[in-house]
Amino acid sequence: MAVFSNHYAQLPERMFARVEPVHVPAPKLLAWNESLASELGLADITPDKDALAELFSGNCLPQGATPIAAAYAGHQFGHFVPQLGDGRAVLLGDVTDAAGRCFDVQLKGSGRTPFSRGGDGKSSLGPVIREYVLSEAMHALGVPTTRALAAIESGEQVQRESALPGGVLTRVASSHIRIGSFEYFAVRGDVEAVRALADFAISRHAPELADQPRPYVALFAEVVQRQAALVAHWMSVGFIHGVMNTDNMTVSGETLDYGPCAFLDEYNAGKVFSSIAHHGRYAYDKQAPIAHWNLTRLAECLLLLDDEQAVFIEHLDRFKPLFDQHYHDRMADKLGLLPSDAVPMAEDAQLVQQWLDYLQQHALDFTQSFRELVVVADSLDAPRFGDFERQWRQRIARQPGGVAAAAAAMQAINPVYIPRNHQIERAIRDALQGNYDVFNELRVVLANPFDAQPEFAHYAQAPDAADRVTQTFCGT
Repeated sequence: MAVFSNHYAQLPERMFARVEPVHVPAPKLLAWNESLASELGLADITPDKDALAELFSGNCLPQGATPIAAAYAGHQFGHFVPQLGDGRAVLLGDVTDAAGRCFDVQLKGSGRTPFSRGGDGKSSLGPVIREYVLSEAMHALGVPTTRALAAIESGEQVQRESALPGGVLTRVASSHIRIGSFEYFAVRGDVEAVRALADFAISRHAPELADQPRPYVALFAEVVQRQAALVAHWMSVGFIHGVMNTDNMTVSGETLDYGPCAFLDEYNAGKVFSSIAHHGRYAYDKQAPIAHWNLTRLAECLLLLDDEQAVFIEHLDRFKPLFDQHYHDRMADKLGLLPSDAVPMAEDAQLVQQWLDYLQQHALDFTQSFRELVVVADSLDAPRFGDFERQWRQRIARQPGGVAAAAAAMQAINPVYIPRNHQIERAIRDALQGNYDVFNELRVVLANPFDAQPEFAHYAQAPDAADRVTQTFCGT
């Protein structure tokens, strides 16, 4: 069994606050991620569900845990807030898996901390259900993400617009270091804290960089690469984060914070779901520019450690071509387009854009349309997708294996199932009434998103007009 430690708690004390999770009256285990627990060496932490509920509600602490709340700042919707921090989360510590990789284990909704800013530090059950389903679905889709180890019903009511059942989520991440973590110390001129945080990030995420002649520039270049790949991956599955503040952007390149996020139903490049994403700042097609903006804020912090601005600008300038390449590769793969010396990349990029334009013009479902394209690939019927389909068939006919090979590749990479917004809302609505059937079914079906599962076919369907979700809300 893995024993907890807490490497972050070994950093200077001003980087966090020591806290204790708040006791909850009647914790109940709603979900335990057995496969993740096994990976982390936690499968045999206790065989008893009630004991698991006590541990991962915060009522009891695992052996070796040192609970802390981390300090961080952040640009929220472009406006700088100098102190945020873990206001409703407690980092229990970290565990090391069999491969020697270290992972944070954090409770969300575990009560007030010095960073709660007047809040109660708790979570209602809805955000716990949402993050559990969405983070595990993203993992199954292959997107780098934090993960969910446990979901707990706390047995108490928390007051929001009304009284709601409370919950606690156990989140696992390779770290919780955010761009906002660096901003917190940089704005205070605390160079040594910025250095300690950068050294910690290198040791945790890219230890080979420690021997580089300019390790902090190398760290920045690594973060640029990871974020370019991450946002391209988001967009390839139709994911809209919804609140890309610098305190929600990790240096690890993992998706963090599933508050007002959503997945595209019908394709619309400018789509916004989040109720707090004013003026379309965090729209689907703005995600790459916002990532670049956030990375600029990280560069400003790291300039305290290496003041050659031109070098950081050089790496910032690499973000867009890196993103463009990752995005093109993923979208070309989704259309079954194999790289070919006979076909210029620009030609394929134009074909990808033609496909997206067609989807938007006809308000077609993003996820379903890729799967439908596989079905019509070798059809003799009139093209389902107009002129695009004719040109696409001609393109894949020119590559090895033709239509059959392209269709097989597309089936393997285009999901049947995504966490549909209306199904997530249904799972939350039912859970608030004590019914967890939809939650549990989503956990099963979304674990295998690329496989048709006839008994769960309704989870692949786009919403009808009555079920369509047009706005999502932050869990706080």
